[in-house]
Amino acid sequence: MTDAMRILLIEDDSDAAGFLSRGLREAGHVVDLAQDGAQGAEFAHANDYDVLLIDRMLPLRDGLSIVEERREAGDTTPILILSALGQVDDRVKGLRAGGDDYLAKPYAFSELLARVEALGRRQKPIQAETAYTVGDLELDRLSHSVSRAGQPIPLQPREFRLLEYLMQHAGQVVTRTMLLENVWDYHFDPQTNVIDVHVSRLRSKIDKDFDRPLLHTVRGAGYVIRDDAR
Repeated sequence: MTDAMRILLIEDDSDAAGFLSRGLREAGHVVDLAQDGAQGAEFAHANDYDVLLIDRMLPLRDGLSIVEERREAGDTTPILILSALGQVDDRVKGLRAGGDDYLAKPYAFSELLARVEALGRRQKPIQAETAYTVGDLELDRLSHSVSRAGQPIPLQPREFRLLEYLMQHAGQVVTRTMLLENVWDYHFDPQTNVIDVHVSRLRSKIDKDFDRPLLHTVRGAGYVIRDDAR
């Protein structure tokens, strides 16, 4: 069985993006989704991933330009290029730009998953993080468990993903838009109260019965998880 990987998917087709995200997550992987080339390039620059899945034809920035940029920056993360352009010349161009593999559409999800996991196995000096700690709060991705001060904290799946994303960005302010796009896969008005409701529920579980809060609201900006006692 392949270890859980953190994958960046850059795909502008919402149906394809939703299908791939769900399938990869059901296979046990963590998926960040970007739906245009500019956002995808930003995510790839700011975060560490085990595999990049990049659609070739994207709004705002072409997929191959992202591949070339990552390679010029010295990034060796394996890249699988997805494209409706499947001719030999197209594949050669993608591989010469720095792609490790090239999959023409339409494709079977089982083949895509096998290629992604093969690329992940190829990159193994650096392991994806499987556990996060902030103060006395601990999250384990593999066992899907959370505890604080040694006390288990049961969370619903969405609460777990929300906490996981916050802990991945511990000490950084995370905006509502970032949470909507990466925890809910939503792309709409960030003023919706779905974020506030879930953050409130999460806070009541991880902070309420403990000596100091870890989950903080940054007015007008978003949320941050940090241990102010350090």
